[in-house]
Amino acid sequence: MPDSRLMRDSTERWLERLRGAVAPRRHNARTIAALTGNPGCHRRAVLDAAGVDKPRLAEHIGFPARFGQSRFAITRGNAFERQVKADGGVELLRLLRERIGLPIPDAAYTDLDDGRPDRTTETADTDADPARPAETNEERYERSRHLLGEAAGSPASGDALIFDHPLLRLEVAGQPVYLEPDLIAFRVDGRFHVVEIKSFPVIDGQADPSKVSAAAVQAAVYVLAMRQLLTEAGHDPAIVSHDVLLVCPRDFTNEPVAALIDVRKQLSTLRRQLTRMARVEEVVAALPADLTFDLAPDRAGRPGRSPAALTTALSVVEARYAPDCLASCELAFFCRHEARGQTGSLGKSVREELGGVERVPTVLALASGELAPADGQAEAAAMLQAAARLRAEALS
Repeated sequence: MPDSRLMRDSTERWLERLRGAVAPRRHNARTIAALTGNPGCHRRAVLDAAGVDKPRLAEHIGFPARFGQSRFAITRGNAFERQVKADGGVELLRLLRERIGLPIPDAAYTDLDDGRPDRTTETADTDADPARPAETNEERYERSRHLLGEAAGSPASGDALIFDHPLLRLEVAGQPVYLEPDLIAFRVDGRFHVVEIKSFPVIDGQADPSKVSAAAVQAAVYVLAMRQLLTEAGHDPAIVSHDVLLVCPRDFTNEPVAALIDVRKQLSTLRRQLTRMARVEEVVAALPADLTFDLAPDRAGRPGRSPAALTTALSVVEARYAPDCLASCELAFFCRHEARGQTGSLGKSVREELGGVERVPTVLALASGELAPADGQAEAAAMLQAAARLRAEALS
């Protein structure tokens, strides 16, 4: 049996070659949530594992993403997060007392951020010390595991233990992914909870349902990773609560308001989707040895490789486009263009109903009876012909 460390090192070298001579983009809860939303897409799994800058790639090949946070929204979100955490989490403590209903007299605050200046834009800390030696991801994870495990093993008290920016780890498609969340993990009455701080407003007691849903999925990623960390530390993972505290600004002010969200449904879906994903090392092993998505800039600051070369490279890795991708993947517009004429581009339900029939012209020919069904297409052909008859009757 091959040594797992050697396999991991070999896969990491492959991923570095795919990424090219540029710094990797880190995984976060958003990327994992999007990835598990479409676990059959090898293209996204490989690009995310390699840390390829998908927004820059999509823009360079002429299919820029049309979603994402503006610079203003990111700045406002960071300012709101700092406000909630200020003075050792005094404001957060008030929200805990209101929402959890426990008499919490005080809190011990521990910041697990290592102060590195190379964090992602969404979580950038302008107070970071560039002269401070940076820990490796493994070192930061071990430090987080030690402190959180120590807290889990200590006697419960009335005070809260607040941990800001722990580094978590989760296995995604067979690869360890380190998560540096902009969240707080805290222990109250012997249980850990996760706090997710978002900058979208709660207006008259109501928030945008789609944004709350997305926040719940992202929080479930952190809950799962926290449970894995405590399991590795030798503790019961169930002490990480499935109730997440979501903190948002009230109305059009910066006054924080909080709500408890049950993420058990999201946890169940997340576990199931993670088990369905193909392992990255298996996907990468089947790719050409010279394949790369290198976005290294030329003297003008633009990626040196031509859009045509990158488009050809993308076509080598199998994608699984669905309309839902438009809301979560930066390459969705390119994949939609590529999937034109395929039944899968009409949605997951159409792909499942028409299993074995991949092209729209084939669907139309089977529905009209102009084409005899091949092996495995008889059931789909009968369904299509029945639907065509009903449509003709309705129109007549």
